[in-house]
Amino acid sequence: MVLVLAIGDIHIPHRVHDLPAKFKKLLVPGKIQQIICTGNICDKETFDYLRTIAGDIIVVKGDFDENPNFPQSKVVTHGNIRVGVLHGHQIIPWGDAESLDITARQMEVDVLLTGHTHRFEAFESNNKFFINPGSATGAYSSIPDTADPIPSFVLMDIQGNIVVTYVYKLIDGEVKVEKLEYRKGESGKVL
Repeated sequence: MVLVLAIGDIHIPHRVHDLPAKFKKLLVPGKIQQIICTGNICDKETFDYLRTIAGDIIVVKGDFDENPNFPQSKVVTHGNIRVGVLHGHQIIPWGDAESLDITARQMEVDVLLTGHTHRFEAFESNNKFFINPGSATGAYSSIPDTADPIPSFVLMDIQGNIVVTYVYKLIDGEVKVEKLEYRKGESGKVL
């Protein structure tokens, strides 16, 4: 079992000052084995904070990241599950299911993590699982239909061919959690 935090579109300090306090209370060291960030961390202090949660951190370059060492994309393997990561500004149209599916096939991954839209989304298509963890801070986005993003992040519990996904959203000041499940090699709906 590997517990992976999928987080992105943080935009500190440009659009917001900090992660929501209720999220920070949940993100404690010692529980999460790996962090995968879909980009737009924006500052070294936020990167350093994430490192205190888990030393194993993978970040891809968002369209507002200035760190030239972040790669444009990355593939991470956990057992039988291949996870592809990219920010999402490279997907045209942004967040488009068909374009995401093409990208997942090109990257030869089972799970594709993207960001950029600041809106949580998860769905299964063609035996692949697609996750956008949204914006962890609820940072403003100029993309239509995302004027007031809901702060969110995702924890993925990867066990063999199964990815159990816990979605954390901050709604009306309360943290709401939703559980989804993807089984590699099984066609079907996400719970």
